[in-house]
Amino acid sequence: MKNVVIVIPARFGSKRLPGKPLLKLAGKTIIQHVYENASLSKFAKRVIVATDDQRIFDAVRKFNGECVLTPGSINSGTDRVAYAVKNIDCSIVMNLQGDEPFLTSGMFDRGIESALKTNNKTDTFTLAAGIETIDELNDVNNVKVVMDKDGYALYFSRFPIPYIRDDKGKLVKKTKSHYRHIGIYIYRPAVLFEFVKLRQSNLERMERLEQLRLIENGYRIKVVVTKGAPSGIDTLQDLKRAERYLKEKGKI
Repeated sequence: MKNVVIVIPARFGSKRLPGKPLLKLAGKTIIQHVYENASLSKFAKRVIVATDDQRIFDAVRKFNGECVLTPGSINSGTDRVAYAVKNIDCSIVMNLQGDEPFLTSGMFDRGIESALKTNNKTDTFTLAAGIETIDELNDVNNVKVVMDKDGYALYFSRFPIPYIRDDKGKLVKKTKSHYRHIGIYIYRPAVLFEFVKLRQSNLERMERLEQLRLIENGYRIKVVVTKGAPSGIDTLQDLKRAERYLKEKGKI
């Protein structure tokens, strides 16, 4: 079995929802939900939270999770992931966003398994789920992805892509061609370390989407489609929606 490490980047200073990793959901912090789901992976040898905030570090250690403190000068989650694994001997690294408490190990293990099976050592892997409503399509917090016939990402955008020229009311369920990007990335370490050395790209700056840096520099991102899970938590409204979701499932 190859050595797979899952790293969860987490920062306290979210602009839309400050202190997000430490907010409570069903009696546990969001970061604890994410960590416990990651720990159920059948492939991962280690799960590590990478944060630049002592409060998050202390909270993770309190529930006996592994955590590393990264320098405050590190700007992005991907850079934190690279810092966390720079001295670890591993063959696969998964970047699992710290605001995705509903992603199950079964979902992201499909992506890890795809990475383990491929012979192309430069590909990155990620997940997507089908979009079924106009509201979901138009929500700028839901990043959309368009793929080629082989399942490789052509583009990611906050804009509704592909754009529907006509008959929008019937669009989503009928065409089944709209996908919401799910925030995980699976790399081989060499690609991860190459990625963080690349300069920020034009499309990345405009969309505020880090993965566009890879596409602009000729890397391929294979998209593994999975059944949908509730979106991640970016705003207070998302947190309330997540609480309603858990109540409906009888988990609160």
